[in-house]
Amino acid sequence: MQSPVSWALLGLVIERPSYAYELAQRFDRTYEGALSLSSTSHVYTALGTLTSRGLIEEVAGSRTGRQPKPRYRATAKGLEDYREWLVRQLAEDRRRQRLFVLQLAALTRDPEAALATLDRYEKACLQEAGGTPLNGANGVPADEASGLAARLLCEESRLAMGAKLEWTQYARAQLKSLASARALGR
Repeated sequence: MQSPVSWALLGLVIERPSYAYELAQRFDRTYEGALSLSSTSHVYTALGTLTSRGLIEEVAGSRTGRQPKPRYRATAKGLEDYREWLVRQLAEDRRRQRLFVLQLAALTRDPEAALATLDRYEKACLQEAGGTPLNGANGVPADEASGLAARLLCEESRLAMGAKLEWTQYARAQLKSLASARALGR
């Protein structure tokens, strides 16, 4: 399963069994700015996929009332697959960062262009760091889990951005050294 929306919805169902419309509302609140739904119908499509793969199931007896709203809960397989998917995200993050470094290295024939790109990257990192909320939406977490998620996100962002900024200093020194060596060799 490739869809980050489906995985995100599975995480919400793991957190708390829900029906489709409620999941759409929780999705928007939880993933605001990080991931978005194309429409509420996207939730229904994803729930169908998750159900067909055995990752969620309908809660028995939840289709009551005039307009039955089936509630969904995660299966044991859903919980296990979700855990494995979370861990695989590390490899994907590393792949994207490695790709960026290799693509930046393509500019080493012109170290000044590489340095200018690195400066823009550093500014983007600083801008991103400045936009990280410290306490969740409006500074008031909706519940204990949201508060924990906000604190974990804040600390992850702080540490990751610190590492990126430290790397830019290293890369800048390496590129300046390359530029100097090339200037002397001319």
